[in-house]
Amino acid sequence: MSFVLGDRLRAAFAPPRYLAPPFAGIDISTSGVKVVRLEANARGLILADHAQVRLPLGVFTDGEVIDREAIVGAITTATQAAGISAANVSLPESKAYLFEATVPGAKKAEWRTMIEQRLDELVPLPPQETSFDIIGVGRMPSGAEAVVGVGFARRVVDEALSVFDQAHIPVRALEEETFAMARALLPAGDTSTVLIIDVGKTTTKMAIVTGRVPRFATTFGIGGHALTLAVQKHFGVTEADARKVKVERGIVPAPGNEEYLAAMLSTVSAIRDEISRRLEYWQEKETLGGAHEKVSRTILSGGNASIRGFSEYLEGSLRIPVTTGDVFTNFASRDTWIPPLEYAESLAYATAIGLALRDTVEPYA
Repeated sequence: MSFVLGDRLRAAFAPPRYLAPPFAGIDISTSGVKVVRLEANARGLILADHAQVRLPLGVFTDGEVIDREAIVGAITTATQAAGISAANVSLPESKAYLFEATVPGAKKAEWRTMIEQRLDELVPLPPQETSFDIIGVGRMPSGAEAVVGVGFARRVVDEALSVFDQAHIPVRALEEETFAMARALLPAGDTSTVLIIDVGKTTTKMAIVTGRVPRFATTFGIGGHALTLAVQKHFGVTEADARKVKVERGIVPAPGNEEYLAAMLSTVSAIRDEISRRLEYWQEKETLGGAHEKVSRTILSGGNASIRGFSEYLEGSLRIPVTTGDVFTNFASRDTWIPPLEYAESLAYATAIGLALRDTVEPYA
């Protein structure tokens, strides 16, 4: 069984391009199932359709399928709504083992053979229980190839395929979610080193990418739901009302909201501290040997990325520019079409869109 992760990799079981269905991506997270279908026309690439089915807390947790029937039902409902019959699918970063290595050879088949021989050094799983793939990222002065790889426990891959089999949706490719996020948020050909932060419902993912390929990625267990709970506790309102207050007020100082702001910042500062600690390690230690460039900017995505004042708050702490992303960076010019998603909502679709975009790139051999 083969799965894929990088910009130009394709699953062994993918159909020929002339038989391929419309570009489609499916992202499963704690908050729900998000699907997109893209189309290419004379103007370029556009978002043809999208759908989301929300999941109750506890259905999909820490990258694990807890309530299989609920997830299969959500996939079926969402794909029918968006007219999707097959798709590229995400695998959770929290279950991934990202690694780098240098290997001799000129072709991917040769690199894989060399990685297989030392897989136990790179992934903390028994080699016979590991699925992995790699992408070449550049030739070293020595003539060896630098590769980035990702490994998963084989059971994680098998579980994902089994869920989609039950939903009767053929999986064209499986991809670790931060690779898809980078493809959606960064323009084709971008070679810069960027920190991508995805603030979800119960977790925050961060990935440092160079040339649109993740070189470091992690997930920690604080997300936007903690902010919602802080608002609930402060005002004594329902969760739905708390979400509205969170969107309207954000973390922007205003007369009379000092206590509210203090309640919000107690959680936001925890997210900031987790990000700062990891970014500082990269900036000060990973760059000492000259192997990586320092991060030049930060892009926010995810369902809670557009909270008012959040990007400014992080920029002041991280001391690098912070902006919210544009998931339609690689689509047709906005002068020729209007996305059917509101901007704030679109940020939650970065992974699904990146998965669909992988069908716009050529296979990598």
